[in-house]
Order: sequence, then structure tokens, then C-alpha cells
Amino acid sequence: MSANLQNWPGRLAAVDYGTVRIGVAITDPERRWVNPLANYTRRDTAADAEWFRKLAVEERIVRFVVGLPLHLDGRESQKSIEAQEFGRWLTETTGVPVVYFDERFTSSEAEHLLAGAKMTKKRRKARLDKLAAHILLSAYLEAGQPESQEPRGLD
Repeated sequence: MSANLQNWPGRLAAVDYGTVRIGVAITDPERRWVNPLANYTRRDTAADAEWFRKLAVEERIVRFVVGLPLHLDGRESQKSIEAQEFGRWLTETTGVPVVYFDERFTSSEAEHLLAGAKMTKKRRKARLDKLAAHILLSAYLEAGQPESQEPRGLD
């Protein structure tokens, strides 16, 4: 990928990868704000591809930021390998470039934020993945939109 990716105008979308649900958050075209967008419940490869292609076109996504669930010491986990496989699939499916960003604490931060909210456990769970994607994308923007983070390998 080109080092100029950071300067491409347009929306970014963060993906909090999961085998059942995927949280998605997007930026505005100028990348000034982040909005939790959706929790997508996976169905099958064809339906998933259609949903992500439609998302990329309708929201004019120029880059996906896929969260890498690394171990605390920065090494890859089995989930980070799966997230990278998903990222490759996402690029092949949508034609939109993907970068990877450390998401070690996004879900726990989202859980912490939602714990203080006065809502049922079911409603908190319904918001968790897209809030984790929101936190991931905010952290990515604050880090200066790096090309990708390289994990140090699996155990």
C-alpha cells in the first residue's frame, strides 16, 4: 500500500471482526468525527459479500480499518489471524484497501462504557460491537492513520 493512503479523501470504516457479529463504525468524509454505524450479523459468504459491497458503495468507503485482537504482549492470536483473513476477503470482495490496527482494549473499553448506561443487558450487548468499532476507529485517527500494525507472530 502507498504511504499516501492517509491523504486519500473519503470515509473510513472500522470493522470489529467477529465470527457471529461484526461491528462497524464510519467517519465523515473529512475524518473529523466517528459514528457507530451497525452491528452486522453474519449469514453466509454471499450475503456477507453483498452487505459489505453495498456498505462500501453507499457510504463511499475509501479504506477499511480491521481490528487486530492481539495478545497483551503484542503477539498474534488465533483471532488476529482470522481477522487478517477476513480483511483479505474484504478487499477482494469490495475492492477497498484494508489496514489493520491494534484493538486489544476496544471491547473491554466498550463494555466499561456501556456498564454505566442504564439499559438492559440485551440492549448493551446489541450496542457493544459497533461501539468497539467506534473506539477502534477513533484510536486509529488519533494515532495518525498508520498504514498497518504488524503483529509479532503467533505463539
